[in-house]
Amino acid sequence: MKKLMYSLLLCALLLTAALVPAMAEGTDAVSSASVADFYGATALTGDELMDAINSTSGFYLVSTTNPDGTPNSAYFIFAMRKNEDKYYLQLGLAENQSKQNLAANGEGLAVYAATPSSEEGAKPYAVSGARIRFKAVTDEDLLKVLNPEGREGSLFFEVTEVRPLG
Repeated sequence: MKKLMYSLLLCALLLTAALVPAMAEGTDAVSSASVADFYGATALTGDELMDAINSTSGFYLVSTTNPDGTPNSAYFIFAMRKNEDKYYLQLGLAENQSKQNLAANGEGLAVYAATPSSEEGAKPYAVSGARIRFKAVTDEDLLKVLNPEGREGSLFFEVTEVRPLG
């Protein structure tokens, strides 16, 4: 009886170990994190999102993927620009892992959350903002338009998707 229990336990353990990598593969943290957009009513989009980001208030996060497939997240302020009805993120990064990841795969996810309101009855946590998927701009002519100041080290990314927080 002990051998049977031991064998069943060992089989269950091996099966579980085999399933974990298969379940982790292909997870999309943006579209599958929530099955509903709980803060859709307070989401920021378009010019309203751009103005909030450029106010340099609130919370900023940029996530990229490391070469080994693990996530890399960093807090730093980014900017948003508009050109011909398209939006672009502007990042100024030192030589770090996030910059290396963006150079390697050219895409990431930015999160902006507005500072919670202090009005009576308001939620005491961030509900207004957006999750922003982006990809690198490689067109040299467009880069000149987006960076008229010629700031060295500025990286530009086209916004490809905007979703509410949570």
